[in-house]
Amino acid sequence: MTFSSSTEGVHTIAEILSEPQTWTQCLSELFDSGQIAKINEKLNKNVEWIFVGCGSSFYLAQIAASSWSILTGIPARAIPASEILLFPELFPAPCQPIFISRSGRTSEIVEAAQYTESDLGIQSLAITCGIGTPIEEICSNVIRLSPADEKSTVMTRSFTSMLLALQALAADRASNKSFLTSLRALPGQVAPRLDGMQATVRSLVDKQTYADYVFLGQGPFFGVAQESMLKVKEMSCSYAQAFHTLEFRHGPKAIVSPETLLTFFVSESGFANEISVLQEMKELGATTLVISNSSNSVIRASADYSIELSLDIPEVARPAASVIAGQFLGFYTGLRKGFNPDRPRNLSRVVMLEGRDGGSHRATT
Repeated sequence: MTFSSSTEGVHTIAEILSEPQTWTQCLSELFDSGQIAKINEKLNKNVEWIFVGCGSSFYLAQIAASSWSILTGIPARAIPASEILLFPELFPAPCQPIFISRSGRTSEIVEAAQYTESDLGIQSLAITCGIGTPIEEICSNVIRLSPADEKSTVMTRSFTSMLLALQALAADRASNKSFLTSLRALPGQVAPRLDGMQATVRSLVDKQTYADYVFLGQGPFFGVAQESMLKVKEMSCSYAQAFHTLEFRHGPKAIVSPETLLTFFVSESGFANEISVLQEMKELGATTLVISNSSNSVIRASADYSIELSLDIPEVARPAASVIAGQFLGFYTGLRKGFNPDRPRNLSRVVMLEGRDGGSHRATT
């Protein structure tokens, strides 16, 4: 098939393609203003960092927590905002909470921030793309990335921009100047690779759609797998799952067939073990897409489709680039199946949710 020049999805594809430019703008504003260093001075030291989100923002929190632990050596983890509200005994204190919300209005995030700031007396940090939002009024510290906000419903450039800001915060805490330099170099390295990445995904989608879309990753790339899974679900209404790569061997591989598209986000840290899973799944009959920074003979033999990033930056700085492949896959699969990625079925930017007090609260992605 070929894709028409339909106006469907125009905002989403424009926002995906604008990511490197948006990263440059957001990082420049943060560094030039000295905001990252100023916020780091205010935040707690020697406590566990808790990254909190909902939906895409929760998967962002997973990557941010992994990045934080790797870069700083300080314990960190990700928690859905709903867990804090429904099982507050699972929320550790003392800690340093980070609330992630593109809109700054997500009902669970706002309630969780209110609980930690007012009930527990813990100063928190909010990161958002909104302006004049409830989360900014509640949290003691705020990072606002307004250039990364979107017209479309699904998160794309807001996801990666907020991730890079949190990684910059971690690198500043660790006094890792070389990593900060790498983050600022990332947009320039990714921009010329977008066309090739887009062409590979379009070629894959042009051939067929699949009964199962499975995304596999380890470490910080597990959150990339989770977010890619969600992009395919949101934009194409397809059945999609995500697993830690090696965990896929423990039962889930029963679903593998030529109708299963397995997307591997291959790390350098786990390269040998992860590509052994790739080999096994290819032998079982899966269709495979591999996103890696570099390739070898095993990947070339076992990957039906391959995206080689070839980025000259540390591994933990690459998730923002890696997730773009998942965004393209969701977008073009949605178009092929007749959906409008700008307006996913059953989704909107604003949803009314029932609060704990029985009242209605606005919630957005």
